[in-house]
Amino acid sequence: MRNICVIGTGYVGLVSGAGMADFGNSVVCADIDKSKIDMLQAGGIPIYEPGLKELVDRNVKAGRLAFSADVETSVRNAEVIFIAVGTPMGDNGEADLKAVEAVARTIAKNLNSYKIICTKSTVPVGTGARLEALITQEKESDFEFDVVSNPEFLREGSAVKDFLLPDRVVLGVNTERAADVMKQVYRSLFINETPMVITNVPSSEMIKYASNAFLAVKISFINEMANLADKVGADVHTIARAMGLDGRISSKFLHPGPGYGGSCFPKDTEALVYTGEQHGVDFKVVKAAIGANKNQRNVILAKAQELLPDMSGNTVAILGLAFKANTDDVRDTPALAIIQGLEDAGAVVRAYDPIAAENMKKFFLPELDTRQTVLETVEDADLVIILTEWNELRGLGLKELKTHLRAPNIVDARNILSIDQLKEFGYNYRNVGRSNI
Repeated sequence: MRNICVIGTGYVGLVSGAGMADFGNSVVCADIDKSKIDMLQAGGIPIYEPGLKELVDRNVKAGRLAFSADVETSVRNAEVIFIAVGTPMGDNGEADLKAVEAVARTIAKNLNSYKIICTKSTVPVGTGARLEALITQEKESDFEFDVVSNPEFLREGSAVKDFLLPDRVVLGVNTERAADVMKQVYRSLFINETPMVITNVPSSEMIKYASNAFLAVKISFINEMANLADKVGADVHTIARAMGLDGRISSKFLHPGPGYGGSCFPKDTEALVYTGEQHGVDFKVVKAAIGANKNQRNVILAKAQELLPDMSGNTVAILGLAFKANTDDVRDTPALAIIQGLEDAGAVVRAYDPIAAENMKKFFLPELDTRQTVLETVEDADLVIILTEWNELRGLGLKELKTHLRAPNIVDARNILSIDQLKEFGYNYRNVGRSNI
């Protein structure tokens, strides 16, 4: 068991801290945001993530997990310190490391024994060396330390499972001493023979960006295949299934839709392009994926326009605001650009999301008309657009739904509805890569 401090109680920090406590470590999750700490100490959870409350409660009850707004003391008491603060995208695509560097300065001033400083936040290659130089310059003691890279690979909506049962654990280390300690942190996974990739810090930092960029490319690729399938009468689901049966390709992330969003893919692809430019490498493929993803919002808007050519004064019901199901994350969600495009065309927009509506209004669209139920949202609507693949939307009763609409127009941007039923009940419909079958 190791004494661990996780700085940052957001999505990555809270899941990682609770997960490491579940592995038997003693973990304190620290944050300068006292309101978050107060909520956590009172048994609340500041983010929506299936299974997270149960994980947190179990480890708090066992005495392995605690929360603190005293970051300095938490640092001094820890052997391993995980940096899990935000690295948002700057204006030019560069990852903003201000919060990471602020944490590093706090660690430097409270270095009272040998410690491992581990980046859990997604940071560009070279950050480890940058932090090592910063801490060396600002530390007020002669104690040694090691900087380690341990990127997260958490999918929103299944993050708890991803942490407890990962495909692999990546450890970027520069010393055997650091490697030994990190193996003890993840001892439970070593016992279960989880694949461990132990490499140097720059390689570890690149693995996270390379993984996310590749998945983003797959999503953009299948969306462009879907757009062609719409034109020629092909079925993109059949195409994707056949592609996925090839072991070299696999079926994962071959799901057409309105494009990727969330906290990772948009900023990580942009940051990779920026890092490449700084080193004279032109990421043509990743740039193309970014461009295709942005265009996919316009593709969905064009489908809506086909069904409702004159939107002025007409009501459009948006079902789903989160960038994907099982999360309340609306960062870079396709819904944002699509709603703005609809409003620019004069449409009256109503929206429904079982979890993410409050965040959309809080962070992006405070005037958005959100409703409490699907049927309330679609009442007398001229067009329905499905943007998130929530299970309750998969099970929509299309016969009843039609009785609430002013016009039976649906854009199914997630391909979750039955085409046979859409035809049977007389809908005018568009989807992604199946509109002409």
